[in-house]
Amino acid sequence: MENHLSEAEVKKKAIYDMLSPRRRKYIDKIGYAKWDPFEEPKDPIDIRRDTTQRTTQQLVRAFLQDRHQEKYSNAYGRGVLEMALGIINGDDRFLGMYEFSCWYHAQVRNWSDESGKGSLEDHH
Repeated sequence: MENHLSEAEVKKKAIYDMLSPRRRKYIDKIGYAKWDPFEEPKDPIDIRRDTTQRTTQQLVRAFLQDRHQEKYSNAYGRGVLEMALGIINGDDRFLGMYEFSCWYHAQVRNWSDESGKGSLEDHH
């Protein structure tokens, strides 16, 4: 009975044979059969995009430019970045903060309309 290896199996074996002993040990640990040296790399986190197809960096830049503030604190900028990352990644903590902010905005708007006092900008 002859052993016929596919071209991919031959390449896989050749790659394995060229690896360092430490790397081979890792492959042996996960299982040679499960190891796929031809697997496509995963997308880096910084390339993730939101529903508008913008990256976190693009969203943060656009938001800060729309603020019309010449100066903002480092804490403010970090907060914006953390919210953008959290929302794009679907982190429940940030989704909760976002939903609370939307709810609070509506509460203050209703209060302002009913009382005739101030605007939302006066209450942050």
